[in-house]
Amino acid sequence: MVPNETQQYRGIIRLLQHFGWTWVGLFAVYDDSGDHFLETMETLLSQGGICSAFTKRLPKQDHTVAAKDGLGGVLWNIHVPLMDTNTKTYIVYGETLTFVWMTVLICSHSHGYNYGYRKGSNGEKVWIMTAQIDFEIKAHLRKCELFPGTISFAIHSNEPQGFNAYLQSIKPDSTEVDGFLKLFWEDVFFCSFPIRQTSWGSSGTCTGDEKLDSLPTSAFEVSMSGHSYSIYNAVYAVAHALQAMDSSRSKTRAMVGGERLELQDLQPWQLHPFLQGSSFNNSAGETVSFNDRGELKGTFDIMNIVFFPNKSFLKLKVGKMDPKAPEGKQFTINDKIVWPKSFNQVMPVSVCSDSCRPGYQKRKKEGEKFCCYDCAPCPEGKISNKQDMDKCFTCPEDQYPSRSRDRCITKVINFLSYEESLGIGFTSVAVSLSLTTAFVLGVFIKHRDTPIVKANNRDISYLLLVALLLCFLCSLLFIGRPTKVTCFIRQSAFGIIFSVAVSCVLAKTITVVVAFMATKPGSSMRKWVGKGLSNSIILSCSFMQASICVVWQGISPSFPDLDMQSLTQEIVLECNEGSVIMFYVVLGYMGLLAIISFTVAFLARKLPDTFNEAKFITFSMLMFCSVWLSFVPTYLSTKGKYMVAVEIFSILASSAGLLGCIFVPKCYIILLVPKLNKKEQLIKRGNERA
Repeated sequence: MVPNETQQYRGIIRLLQHFGWTWVGLFAVYDDSGDHFLETMETLLSQGGICSAFTKRLPKQDHTVAAKDGLGGVLWNIHVPLMDTNTKTYIVYGETLTFVWMTVLICSHSHGYNYGYRKGSNGEKVWIMTAQIDFEIKAHLRKCELFPGTISFAIHSNEPQGFNAYLQSIKPDSTEVDGFLKLFWEDVFFCSFPIRQTSWGSSGTCTGDEKLDSLPTSAFEVSMSGHSYSIYNAVYAVAHALQAMDSSRSKTRAMVGGERLELQDLQPWQLHPFLQGSSFNNSAGETVSFNDRGELKGTFDIMNIVFFPNKSFLKLKVGKMDPKAPEGKQFTINDKIVWPKSFNQVMPVSVCSDSCRPGYQKRKKEGEKFCCYDCAPCPEGKISNKQDMDKCFTCPEDQYPSRSRDRCITKVINFLSYEESLGIGFTSVAVSLSLTTAFVLGVFIKHRDTPIVKANNRDISYLLLVALLLCFLCSLLFIGRPTKVTCFIRQSAFGIIFSVAVSCVLAKTITVVVAFMATKPGSSMRKWVGKGLSNSIILSCSFMQASICVVWQGISPSFPDLDMQSLTQEIVLECNEGSVIMFYVVLGYMGLLAIISFTVAFLARKLPDTFNEAKFITFSMLMFCSVWLSFVPTYLSTKGKYMVAVEIFSILASSAGLLGCIFVPKCYIILLVPKLNKKEQLIKRGNERA
């Protein structure tokens, strides 16, 4: 009729976990049941993250005290652990007699032995009693306030119908058989019956009309105890089993050997199958049933023992452990527990080490149990957001640790936008240079018939200016939130447009060289003079770069991506180039064209031409190569949106270098010194250089 003790043990673990008590002492009776209790509890404690500060065995009853080490040794064995200042919670397992012995021993001998035991020190402890201990030991508890604020597990009880009225109707002369009732009456009312004048310390004669409801609950508890409730249910369980047995065979009466089975002939083993299958509702409105192992499907109540100044006490139900309840509701407890006065009604703390606050992790102390530890700060890049965490952990990719390493902060999504100052600056420069290029192109178109515009292939100059205009506008593709379209076209557009621009510069340079060589008598280079050579150079060089870009975007196209690793506090929204190798192939090919152009222009810088662009091209390509050679290491060493900023700067700077070095001198002559923009002047200057 007693529920499985394992449920009680689990309830104790849940209770300890609820209040955060991880350092507890265990007292257990010295017998087989005590061994089983310690073995089971040690396992459950370890699984629940709780440690036992000590385990002490209690003699089963007082006559066993005269053991080998005597009374003093037993008392020392109990008192020493009580002096542990870290251990505030004790669990006591044993029978009622064991509890009586422990109470009497500590209370009677706390002053007789010099063990450092301090009177009242147990008021700083919380005692947890198992259901085997009956807290109706009023006489002993009134003499020694050893267990204030005790939490006791008890077999669940309820009040059957008419139980309270029955108790109030009891009179000491209502039965001649129950001699205990008169002894009880004399004890609680401090009186004696006339026939028992030997009663000690009585204050008068018992009339039999005394009212039980006038007694304090510490003397006479009107509610039914768990033990009594178990007996009550046991009687009805047997009755229901007998009824089931009586009607099982013929639906009317059980027969054995063809003869009627009398109650006095019933053997216990014959009742077991019917008892195990018994299930009924008692008069208290509760269902009584058994599991497949014949164990009662019962509940444990959690009681709080409250002591009063008049030496009385009261049991308050503060929770329960109900294995039949749904998961998550099997253990319930309220926080209205009356703690010992020494705690000032603040929940006691029973731990081996102080809690490690968030931002720290546990570090085990050598040679001690896992509940005893030091606190170490979380390593760089990790956090702990709860108390007493065994290990710090890494934040998710989209979050980063706070400075105190106690929480994760959501990273900010970042990219080079048009709204920020850097984006506004680049946009302004790109638009300004684009308008400047358009102005230069307009000037060249307006003065297209002048000698300085015609010099070195007017059409290539137009194409170069258009390419530079597109280069400046191309930089705008790198600003703003990356999309599928912008990611797909921006690097390819940049590579192809710049290749066209550099090819135009190369074609201009080669045109100067070929024209000079063609002027020599008998030169075979005359057949190359004309637009065909320059057009072929531009088309072939540009086609090669376009082919590289088509292969790149066909095999591994660029796409929008989130870079969560480069920056600690930001998520960079960027374009993933797909294939980094192909990106550097595009840059390498463009660099190859620039180096060739620079080399040819450098060699042709002093040729006697009417308007020799070679030296201006030399300066422009020197700047161009310098910008892109410094781009690679700078690009690789930069993170986040600043990588994009480096590329935009390189595009604008190199394009501006071409525009400034090649076309500014021509515009200067066209607009400011028009007298030099005549054929005679150009021929004269060419002859002077020659």
